[in-house]
Amino acid sequence: MSVRVRAPATSANLGPGFDCAGMALELWNELEVSEADGTVVEVEGEGVSETPRDGNHLGLRAFALITDVEGKSFRFLNRIPFARGLGSSSATIALGLVAACLWEGVEPDPAELLPLAARLEPHADNIAACLYGGVTLAWEEEGLWRCRRIADSLPLETIAVIPEHSVETVTARAGLPAEVLHADAAFSSGRAALLGAALASGDAHLLAAAFHDRLHEPYRSVAAPLLGRLQEKPARGSAGVTLSGSGPTIIVWARHEESQACAEELAERFPDCRVLAFAVATGGTGAF
Repeated sequence: MSVRVRAPATSANLGPGFDCAGMALELWNELEVSEADGTVVEVEGEGVSETPRDGNHLGLRAFALITDVEGKSFRFLNRIPFARGLGSSSATIALGLVAACLWEGVEPDPAELLPLAARLEPHADNIAACLYGGVTLAWEEEGLWRCRRIADSLPLETIAVIPEHSVETVTARAGLPAEVLHADAAFSSGRAALLGAALASGDAHLLAAAFHDRLHEPYRSVAAPLLGRLQEKPARGSAGVTLSGSGPTIIVWARHEESQACAEELAERFPDCRVLAFAVATGGTGAF
């Protein structure tokens, strides 16, 4: 017996949608689970040297929330860069949860898996988009995380500028202040309202207007210097830029007709970075 599943990369926050908004991207990690003597863990691709090969592996910890890991072989293929703000941890958790469901002959239900995932990932913006696919909004209600998928596509192109250095989410979150000015909170809440309206309506002008934040991006920009550089000098065709998750990856939102020129300029300006254009992944984590 064996099961194969895949999970998409994600970008969280989308500017002012802090710990709420996320989107799935067409870049996929994979997991194959099969029968074995003992517990075997194999890892290929991104993060090979950083990944445990035992029960401490995040994917196995997720799998174990549903069924036993003993007597199984886990083969992970990682394409999502580690610690770059593209949801590699969420993808690993989602792979483990969905694979465990399929192993047990149960159809995976994202609404049921999201609270389980929250045991390993306390902020559900990435994991919600990873499980559901598309563009999602997640919120906590009575101690449980809930999610609504609100769009399958976006009116702007998504181009990721991925630096070589990494940023750990825990470290980035520790740099956020305990309090913010009322004016900054009001500014960001207004932009978050614009963001929700833009995502639901597919309005490119509203979306471009929403890409400003004062709750988290200014404090994380020290570890993600490309954010300020791309805000001060936008690339051709750029309608806005956002920090992807806790960074350091930057998402450049390009107008459709100028997306190729935008990507070419970004590759020329930042030769030490990977510049990748992504479509929204309309499917979430599942068998393939």
